Amino acid sequence: MDKPDIILGEDGQARCWWCGQDPLYQRYHDEEWGWPVTDDRRLFEKICLEGFQSGLSWLTILRKREGFRAAFANFEIDEVAEFGEADVARLLEDAGIVRHRQKIESTINNARAARQLRDEMGSLSAYFWKWEHAPDERPSPLCRQNIVGQTPTSTALSKDLKKRGWRFVGPTTAYAFCQAMGLVNDHMPGCHAHASVEAAPRPAS
Repeated sequence: MDKPDIILGEDGQARCWWCGQDPLYQRYHDEEWGWPVTDDRRLFEKICLEGFQSGLSWLTILRKREGFRAAFANFEIDEVAEFGEADVARLLEDAGIVRHRQKIESTINNARAARQLRDEMGSLSAYFWKWEHAPDERPSPLCRQNIVGQTPTSTALSKDLKKRGWRFVGPTTAYAFCQAMGLVNDHMPGCHAHASVEAAPRPAS
């Protein structure tokens, strides 16, 4: 029988409860969520998609991710930063993405802000990895009934990004980004990925 925090997949793997039995969601859980990411393009893509997720489920965004990549030049920062009104109009007609004007415009805005941040810090990775969570910021015990939606670090990250001109980067969005990109390991104890993610190499502080 599944524990409240863990589900047992048809393949026999124990996973965090939230990915359910959907194969796409399970693959995302196993291969991406929580693994440390230092690639600027992937970091930019994820924080943009977390903004699009606001008010929706992540699975909805995940199912449209290839559509987003095609629509937004594979989230290449310099290319998206050059998008203009014609691109906004094009994207509002694109059924392969979430057609929300403010979120589309914020992605273009955030590409421009990301370019400035990259120029200042050398890379997005150098900036975002300053916000790695300390172990004592995790809920204790880490379990489904003790989930947090934001932390002091994600709140501070959100505030700093907004000061730098980013949009759709509230504390909850910032925390989901940190969870996904490995800045905190919120795989449940008992999940097959928990120990591997914990042991994965991270950038030197």
